[in-house]
Amino acid sequence: MKNADYLTGITPSGTPHLGNYVGAIRPAVESSKDKNLTSYYFLADYHSLIKNHDPKKRERSSLEISAAWIAMGLDYENCVFYRQSDIPEIPELTWILTCLTAKGLMNRAHAYKAAVQENEADKNKDPDKAITMGLFSYPILMAADILMFNARRVPVGKDQIQHLEMTRDIAGRFNHQYKKLFILPEVVVDESSAVLSGLDGRKMSKSYNNFIPLFDTEKQLRKMIMKIATNSLGPDEPKDPATCTLFSIYKAFATKAETKVMAERYAQGIAWGTMKQELFEYINEILKEPRIRYDKLIQNPADIEAILKAGAVKAREFSVPFLDKIKKSIGFRSLG
Repeated sequence: MKNADYLTGITPSGTPHLGNYVGAIRPAVESSKDKNLTSYYFLADYHSLIKNHDPKKRERSSLEISAAWIAMGLDYENCVFYRQSDIPEIPELTWILTCLTAKGLMNRAHAYKAAVQENEADKNKDPDKAITMGLFSYPILMAADILMFNARRVPVGKDQIQHLEMTRDIAGRFNHQYKKLFILPEVVVDESSAVLSGLDGRKMSKSYNNFIPLFDTEKQLRKMIMKIATNSLGPDEPKDPATCTLFSIYKAFATKAETKVMAERYAQGIAWGTMKQELFEYINEILKEPRIRYDKLIQNPADIEAILKAGAVKAREFSVPFLDKIKKSIGFRSLG
């Protein structure tokens, strides 16, 4: 098995929504079909332990997210699609990397600093109150995810750039200390990738509970879209597409030509009710067939399990011998 040309993961922390689709699932599905690339996609279930302590929620989310990727067309036979916890070499590499990583580097991680600042703002005597070692050392596990498969390029959002820089730092330290085994991964930030707004205008997120589930029923999808907040401008009054949540969602799904036409209709004063109905119809048409496939997969979890297990076999064709090479380079050798 080859090392990864591309690698990306998604944390099973809830129900997949429209924002997950346009930001992560859609680009992954597209690149999974490229016969010239070796792409790795994984369920980051170890990462989910940091914030989610509900086993049933983790299990359900893993099922839903896996089903969503497959239903939307992920070519799991061409790519490597696996569950993080099925690759025991990853946590083993995590410990090796932890022993090389400076605490000062982890002190600078954005998530940790934000948690400390929140404690200080709440006037807690202990700035590390309720901060687990999982949260603190999260970037090292992420580095192991990437370096385990010597990924060349890693697509990330802007909020993850720091973690990729840390991965490069950790890899460089290992290469200098022991043996040059790790590729320094390249950060890939897709500036054109859409970040959807949710029902209240803020970024669509499970944290804000303002998301639209990807595979709700037609009736529920329409109901959620009708809830999206708009301003008080009436029919026939010109509207600004640049500040409209409805338009931003439409733009993420429509073609450039369709988006241009819709922008002109905004200038002419499209009614909010009309826009919401058309947005529902447009997205619903895209999701009709995938929704059928998704529902079938949800009812047959053994089919998903078989796909993930097959992906783990492919992944370990690389990780097992590569970890052996890593361990030998640090002095873990047979004494015989």
